Amino acid sequence: MKSKAHLKGHPIHPILVGFPIAFFTGSFIFDTAGLLSGKTNLWQISYWLQISGVGFALLAAIPGAIDYFFTVPPKSTGKKRATQHALINIANVALFTGIWFYRQTKNPSPYIFIGLEVIGIILLAVAGWMGGTLVYRNQIGVDPRYAFAGKWKENFFKQVKGRIEIATTDELKTNQMKLLHVNHKRIVLARTESNYVAFDDHCTHRGGSLAGGSMICGTVQCPWHGSQFNTSNGDVKAGPAKENIRTYTITQSEGKVFLDLNVAD
Repeated sequence: MKSKAHLKGHPIHPILVGFPIAFFTGSFIFDTAGLLSGKTNLWQISYWLQISGVGFALLAAIPGAIDYFFTVPPKSTGKKRATQHALINIANVALFTGIWFYRQTKNPSPYIFIGLEVIGIILLAVAGWMGGTLVYRNQIGVDPRYAFAGKWKENFFKQVKGRIEIATTDELKTNQMKLLHVNHKRIVLARTESNYVAFDDHCTHRGGSLAGGSMICGTVQCPWHGSQFNTSNGDVKAGPAKENIRTYTITQSEGKVFLDLNVAD
């Protein structure tokens, strides 16, 4: 079972990303100041700032990769945005690494490495904007709590078929949800006022994680754009989504809750 940090993003990621931003920006400032003032000793400071920036960027990439593969909902607009964000960051690290190597050549031109740094700062700004969008629009790194949501629950099942046990009947309280990873598929188990229900963890609008949304009176609301679905039959109750979500058959026996993978309602 995973903690809620698994869905909402790695908590150390936003802390680490500030370091490469500061170091890369600082290297550009010191290089520019050295060129304008003629104090070339400032370039040595920039040299070490770039080394530090690359190092911390690689360190920040570790929780970033965890978020990318395990937190951002698959087959969603957020995943596309996260992919672009990652590619820009990789290109930027490669660029500043190349600048660092170029500075070690004989008689490197400050106009060249400062010009390349300008490109790097632009890429840094674009990546930062996209990262902010992932947080504020796609809520990666945000914990959208609601009343009586309970503790986050998440289980993994591999290579299973047919009817499988997924919970106990007293595990969830009314309006609480649990994310299931079954054969690489994300399914939400939820408890309504009347019974247990199960449905795909995929909003049909932009692919947001419904397990990260809110549940009330048998209706689940996507945290991204507010689409609402009837969790009993998958019908859309409020847009912008237009397509229904898939639901699954749930049975209860002897205090246990079972999911039937062969039957969809």
